[in-house]
Amino acid sequence: MNKTIILTLAFVLAFSACSTRGKGVYRHNNYAHSYAHPTMRPYVVRGKRYYPSVVSVGDQFTGTASWYGPKFHGKLTSNGERYNMWDMTAAHKTLPMNTIVRVTNRRNGESVVVRINDRGPFVDNRIIDLSKAAASKLNMIGTGTAPVKLQVLGFAGKGAKKIPQNQKKLKKELAKSPKSMDMDKFALQIGSFSKIQGALITQEKYNGTDGYKTIIKDVETDNGRMFKVVLTGFKSEQEARDYKALGKFKHAFILRED
Repeated sequence: MNKTIILTLAFVLAFSACSTRGKGVYRHNNYAHSYAHPTMRPYVVRGKRYYPSVVSVGDQFTGTASWYGPKFHGKLTSNGERYNMWDMTAAHKTLPMNTIVRVTNRRNGESVVVRINDRGPFVDNRIIDLSKAAASKLNMIGTGTAPVKLQVLGFAGKGAKKIPQNQKKLKKELAKSPKSMDMDKFALQIGSFSKIQGALITQEKYNGTDGYKTIIKDVETDNGRMFKVVLTGFKSEQEARDYKALGKFKHAFILRED
């Protein structure tokens, strides 16, 4: 059996390990760590591409929380740690790894502080997948899910494990945290014209494509004035590379935005 077939079979077997738990809580098992790198690189689950988001302290989100427990205890999370269902951690589809989040159960007002160290839950309308310990604090073990509010409190340093629940200790820990998780911005040049009319037509045609915005850059070159149409809004070079690879724009190339 050649190497390509072996790798293909390994992929299929790994993905078949995906399962549901309790109240329909989906987990991608320990296969996740092989593609959901702890950096801000995009990743794909069941054909859908997810792009880690840029967030700042104070940002808030609402949605439905679920939890995962014994079946995944000890298995690798997406950032390479071993999942410990008794730690205050959680999985989120796009928040940067080591984001510290306060999760509040909107049914009963109970709250807990968790650190993002995994990817998921990959179920529609689910916003966060909590460890068993965190779910217990929110009194949602029995129901399996709960409506929650998330608030970004900060970002833990590399190698961080335990997040203090004591308010005084937590405040001290967060004092060292950056206020936002910044990323370089990149763009994709999709056209270049010597006349503004061609650039305007292209800009209007492709503005809003897949959520990205087009702009025109007026540039002086050795050959005269050029109007370059650029697709903007990529939050990392990898995101721009992945989009370019789709082949929607022939001869497109990546630019770092000023």
